Amino acid sequence: MSTNKPTDLLGEIYAQWTVEFLAAPEMSLPVLRWVFEDWQRATTEPEDVTYASTAIGGVPGIAVHPIGADESRILLFLHGGGFALGSAASHRKMAGHIAKACGVSAFVVDFRLAPEHPYPAQLDDATAVFEALLADGRSAADIGFVGDSAGASIAIATTLRLRDTGRPMPGQVITLSPWLDMENTGETIETNDDTDFLIAREGLQGNIDRYLSGGASPTDPLVNPLYADFTGFPPLFIVASAHESLFHDAQRLDALARSAGVDVTFQAAQGMQHVFPLQAGNLPEADQAIADIAAWYSAHTN
Repeated sequence: MSTNKPTDLLGEIYAQWTVEFLAAPEMSLPVLRWVFEDWQRATTEPEDVTYASTAIGGVPGIAVHPIGADESRILLFLHGGGFALGSAASHRKMAGHIAKACGVSAFVVDFRLAPEHPYPAQLDDATAVFEALLADGRSAADIGFVGDSAGASIAIATTLRLRDTGRPMPGQVITLSPWLDMENTGETIETNDDTDFLIAREGLQGNIDRYLSGGASPTDPLVNPLYADFTGFPPLFIVASAHESLFHDAQRLDALARSAGVDVTFQAAQGMQHVFPLQAGNLPEADQAIADIAAWYSAHTN
């Protein structure tokens, strides 16, 4: 976690969190979760988007409906927060911006959190939502996955599990600042420490311990997709900042997927913070990233 002066709103928010973390190193998990709800402050409220708290497949979440959207297509949004933090509420506005740009509906999944519900509860919830949409008559090709940070791991791992069990897969997978390495070995955790205002190896390890508290191995490909075979994976979009601590995860994901013949688009932003599209409406680079996601999505839908 950098102690330099932040240059954007998300950096300011992360820097404020750092002050609180350092002042209360034994901060309880309920309080930590309350702090992370502040994520939504980085994002403007998108215009002409409505929301509804609901459930799909028995899993709660927030339905996102941009006015005039193609309701036959839907993005399942898996939020970040280290599998233990964050919520549909903290990410609904960013999901609204992305869904509106893509011209489709979305559902932000309030999957169960660790350590109360360790792996594979998060994958089970994502799978339940996906299969409920199929049972309702939707085509798998009309369902896309979007995940940021740990949510990207859930999106990727759920897709891999669907493939491995012979079930239909989503039409696309979109990842923002993916966090995949449950061995906590990423090189840029150290080399980008001065430019990342949020991520530190110790904090990552704490969330890894929560996620794997049920005894799962950090090298299981569905826990750590950097050990996975991506053969047959759907088209994949990756966006991350070259200045964030988890950039090495994005680089390794890109290389693995390409080596398996996956249709991959990897965009490396400069000077941005972790999951910088959270600043939609407040930062031109965030708005451009979402516009690029929408253009890619349009090109990868039938």
